[in-house]
Amino acid sequence: MPPKRSKSVTSSAGSKKKGKNTESPAQGEKLGHPEDILPMVLTSATQELFGCRADEDVTGESPYKLLKKDDLIQDLKTRAAVSDFSPAKQIVLNYPEDELLLVFDRDFTYDQLFYLVLTPEAKARILNPPQPEAPEVCENEVHKTGRSEPKPWISLGSEQEIEEESFKESREKLWYKFSRVRRKFGAPVCFSESNIDAYMECVPFQDSRFRIKQMQRDFGMQAVPRMQSSSSQTQWKFKRNIFTRYTPRELSDGDKENIHQCENLKHFCNSVTPRVLQALQQEEIMNVFFDDWKALGTAGDDADWSGKVSEGLMLYQAFTDQKYTKDKKISSINWHPTIYGVLAVALTEKKKEEEAMDESSAVEFRASHIVFYSFSDPSNPQLLLECPDDIYAFEFCPSDPNIIVGGCVNGQVVLWDISAHVIHLQGTQPGKKYSLNADTFDLDDNKENKTPVVRYCAVSALESSHKAPITDVQWLPPTFEVTKLGLPVENKNNVSVQVVTCSPDCALMFWDVRVTKLLSQSGSDRKQNADQKTSYGVPETFKHLDRTWKPLFKVSLPKIDTGGEYAPLKFSLELYTCNANTGRTKEEANENDDGSKVVPDYSQLRVPSAKTLATLEDFNTKLYIGTEDGEIIYTDWKLVKDDSGRQQSAKPLHCFRTHHWLVNTVQRSPFYKDIILTMGSWNFAIWKEGVMEGPIVTSPCSEQVCTAGCWSPSRPAVFFIGKDDGSIEVWNLLEKTGEPLQVHAHITDAKITCIKAWTASSKQHFLAVTDDLGMVRVLEIPKTLYAPFKSETLSVKKYFKLEEDRLKDFMKRDELWAKQKKEAEKLKKKMDPVKPVKSLTENDEENMKEYNVHLEQEESVLKGLGLWTAPADTEDT
Repeated sequence: MPPKRSKSVTSSAGSKKKGKNTESPAQGEKLGHPEDILPMVLTSATQELFGCRADEDVTGESPYKLLKKDDLIQDLKTRAAVSDFSPAKQIVLNYPEDELLLVFDRDFTYDQLFYLVLTPEAKARILNPPQPEAPEVCENEVHKTGRSEPKPWISLGSEQEIEEESFKESREKLWYKFSRVRRKFGAPVCFSESNIDAYMECVPFQDSRFRIKQMQRDFGMQAVPRMQSSSSQTQWKFKRNIFTRYTPRELSDGDKENIHQCENLKHFCNSVTPRVLQALQQEEIMNVFFDDWKALGTAGDDADWSGKVSEGLMLYQAFTDQKYTKDKKISSINWHPTIYGVLAVALTEKKKEEEAMDESSAVEFRASHIVFYSFSDPSNPQLLLECPDDIYAFEFCPSDPNIIVGGCVNGQVVLWDISAHVIHLQGTQPGKKYSLNADTFDLDDNKENKTPVVRYCAVSALESSHKAPITDVQWLPPTFEVTKLGLPVENKNNVSVQVVTCSPDCALMFWDVRVTKLLSQSGSDRKQNADQKTSYGVPETFKHLDRTWKPLFKVSLPKIDTGGEYAPLKFSLELYTCNANTGRTKEEANENDDGSKVVPDYSQLRVPSAKTLATLEDFNTKLYIGTEDGEIIYTDWKLVKDDSGRQQSAKPLHCFRTHHWLVNTVQRSPFYKDIILTMGSWNFAIWKEGVMEGPIVTSPCSEQVCTAGCWSPSRPAVFFIGKDDGSIEVWNLLEKTGEPLQVHAHITDAKITCIKAWTASSKQHFLAVTDDLGMVRVLEIPKTLYAPFKSETLSVKKYFKLEEDRLKDFMKRDELWAKQKKEAEKLKKKMDPVKPVKSLTENDEENMKEYNVHLEQEESVLKGLGLWTAPADTEDT
């Protein structure tokens, strides 16, 4: 119970509500509250429980709410001391009536949002306030109130704050006494000039022996606009239409005559005339402004053969072969990591509509290959990789470029080993000699004898593979590996041994190329395999996996809000770049570093026990995935346990519908590990890992479909986009963000399927472009597009930070706008009058009236046309 106050300083709640026009009573009641009410604080849960939500159930116009006594007693029993009515427990129990009055105090007259009326008399007085009396009585009351005695001050704790903020002397005052000898009292004063050199200033200084560290300081401040003035010599390039009126000044005739008769002028003209004539003659004979240095070709690094600086992509080489690329398109392309000028492309069959419709027609079987081209011989393939089916994606192993993994259309994963043909590929480079075997050399145009064919080493088991075409495949870096539960662990061998694949069958699969401990092989099996190697020439690197290879584990992608699963097409995971020697001794680390250049033998690698491997704690197991519906999902590949204890894939963390169609590119920036470029349908987007509000950069929709894209390997602000019409766009985020920096139209007449940038040297950069007709074009990137300027990496990082802040600010504003719109709709709904609901009889009457009006109009029209015939039961008037 609150302490009781004197009746002389309080007034009733009812008079308070009706006496707002008089200032004196309101000022008096601010000091306390009447003894027949109790201010209370009600939480939002209590307000919702008793139906007294502020500004919804009770408002400033209707502030009263009757609460049943039984409900209050039940709440006190249920929540006990937690109940907001516990301070008034005894009052509620002793209350004589069945309902208590709760008043919503919107103006905080008694320092709280609600107050409870404690007596039936006060409740009747508040619900039925007295009628105002005559004006004379009001004047007397106001006059009487003005002569009332001041109310005593009631302490509410504010004097303690004033006491803390007030200044008090904490030490005794110092007393100084100044005296003068008596004989100098009344003596005359004599002033004289002081020597300026003898002036000494006592400046304050910091005593190193005594220092006080200021922990807190109270001071006032005012926000004012910051002014900054700067100046520079800048050329004003904005053209303006202006005019100037002037009057020419001319010399008088006398001045002109004096100038003509001047001897100095005559002497000057006679001395310079021969030199001017010689210069005019030289200009007629040859161009004196011609740059001989550029004509000699010494500036070849900054220009092309013509001496002019090239700013666009220039065609460097083109590859095609009518035998292997006829009626096929290129689905994937990769540059050889170590051999100069060698690239490989995967060819897939183009399905014709008439063949697909005619099921009875015989389909001609054509072998599928991955074709290797070289700059030295662009017209002939250098190597062919035999495939069990068309390949949609393949990649060179980062630890051993002779190992290649690919994904087939039927969902199988394939491995090749081209170690035996590396010398042949290196022999195609300029300056290197390679002797062809006499058995494979023929003067006729027999390419089967010239081009070596490499059969695949291993293929995954069909029943354990994907159920749809594999659209993306990537090697895990040599810095880590994963267990069967998806946990990242250290890679002691520092060799890439695991592969990740994705397919539209709504799954990602992790594969391991090493030999398991359970796998054993007899001597007869080894002898049989050796015989097969001799007869077929297939390496035994992965013979333990052939047709028995199964995935390490599978990651499904269930949808977040609805049933079903996402269908992935492309993915990108963060490359772990920690110290690969973690957890090993110094001798082991040095031994591994010394042998890092040795090509690993994959046939001797074994899967270690998971108990001997240390789990990587600071590892990011999340990845970005692009789907066939244009969605970008962010998920974790680690398996989690469900309610029954079984391991299953977790639901994606976020899903964004940024693109309208198939996503064909998901690639991380080579300069920032948290920046991802995605591309699909008619636009592209740039994401920053950790920003879950959406992409930080989104391009406007273009007229042509974006079919491929890649980052520049040397400039963080530049990336390339291939289009459906055969054009290539070059984007520079530091120069133009709303449109491409360059557009190279008609690179090819067909749709661009893949683009891949490659750095041959510090002064030579290439861009490989493939199309839907099976042709490869290698474009040389100019210096303006591959040479970064100073601090470009830092500038692009600042740009991404600004775009991130812009996105977060937009999301906050969007939430605020949505909230304001909702409140406006709620207010409009509250202000609009409620339309009365019509009964069924009224609706039938209105329908009948409309029908009668329609019949009258129809009758008048037919009478005007002379086609009206009166019904049998009525008379035609």
